[in-house]
Amino acid sequence: MALTIYGVLRSRATRNVWLAKELGLAFEHVPVIQSYRLPDPQAADAPFNTASPEFLKLNPNGRVPAIVDDGFVLYESLAINLYLARKNGGPLAPRDGAEDALMEQWALWAATEVEAQSLAILTHRGPGPKHDPARAEAAAQALERPFTVLEGALSAGGGFLVGSRFTVADLNTAEVLRYAQGDTALFGKFPAIAAWIAACQSRAAFKEMMAEREKEPA
Repeated sequence: MALTIYGVLRSRATRNVWLAKELGLAFEHVPVIQSYRLPDPQAADAPFNTASPEFLKLNPNGRVPAIVDDGFVLYESLAINLYLARKNGGPLAPRDGAEDALMEQWALWAATEVEAQSLAILTHRGPGPKHDPARAEAAAQALERPFTVLEGALSAGGGFLVGSRFTVADLNTAEVLRYAQGDTALFGKFPAIAAWIAACQSRAAFKEMMAEREKEPA
């Protein structure tokens, strides 16, 4: 197959697999596990992981996901999705330069304004050794301002971020916000966001990807 996606689905590789399924692309999925999840990633019997020399040739940062597309190597999940959408076209892709710029804007916005706090909610809200309700609440409070921005954009854009239709901008942004969905009180304050992320996650490609993700070890 021309396209190979590297990374377990319990990682940001979900974004790329979801998009590939939306686009109907044929691809090979190589489940590279994060090295921090292994007792000894360099052991002879260790599974293929982000510290494996073969993987570091693809992404010297030692992080998933990465792709190889007809010999072209790319990492960073949001950039991968923008590339695949542009290359393959269709309704998820930009129709002109302005839409292309807006899709880049929302990818950068999600990464810089939302992802750190969204991950903090995921890490500290639930049970486990890192459970810290105060840190989770602080993260939720910090998200209220960017969520207000997103709420306004969705309300003005007919429920989507670009071109009044579901695009790679919605997919990328929804995947970043997914980490924070355990905070139902936060999402309850923003009805447009709640309706939008539910619509994104009702898509067949998302459900198929998540069903595959659930089969992976936690």
